[in-house]
This record gives sequence, C-alpha cells and structure tokens, in this order.
Amino acid sequence: MVKKTDRKLERTRRHIRVRRKISGTSECPRLCIYRSNANIYAQIIDDVKQVTLVSASTLDKEVKEKHANKTSAKEIGTLIAKRALEKNIKTVVYDRGGYIYHGIVKELAEAAREAGLEF
Repeated sequence: MVKKTDRKLERTRRHIRVRRKISGTSECPRLCIYRSNANIYAQIIDDVKQVTLVSASTLDKEVKEKHANKTSAKEIGTLIAKRALEKNIKTVVYDRGGYIYHGIVKELAEAAREAGLEF
C-alpha cells in the first residue's frame, strides 16, 4: 500500500538538516523565513545570544499587500533589509526554512539583496 507523504514533516526534516550547518552570530546573523498559506514572516536572529534583532511580516502596518504572494514577498524583503541596515547589519546567512528556493522564498531573498543585504 502506498502511503501519502507528510509535507510538513518533510519540510521540518530539511530545515533541521540545514540548521546543522548554518548558525547566526553577532557579526553575521541568520535571516530566517517562514511562510504559511496566509502570511510571510522574516527574522534576523543572533543564535549565540538567542535574540531576534529585526523582524518583518505581512502583519506589519507598513506592508500594503497582506497575503502570502510574490508581491508581498518582495515588500517583506525590502522592509527587512531596510530595518537591518538601520541597525548596521549588512551581511547575513540566509536560512530558507526548509522551503525550496523558488517562488515566494526566492522573491524575498532577491528583494533583500537588492535593498542592500549581502548573503
């Protein structure tokens, strides 16, 4: 009998595998993203101190597009980069959260790069 794969479990396995290799420091924090069906969240995290330095999501008041799509991903990418540059964070490590680098995840990363973040 063929069993249906659990997509959420597969994503968390991929995320754990990636997190074994990358970690954010105070010099080079980690840009972590999470996407749900309704919203997109991005955080810049210092894993050594276990502190979130900067965050942005579609729930913020400055964001015009309130859905999880490519246009809102571009907006979140530029917003997180702008907030990071205000706190003198220029280089980050990109943590795609176990998601495939395609669509929303790719648009957010490219918008953050265009706005000035280096990764």
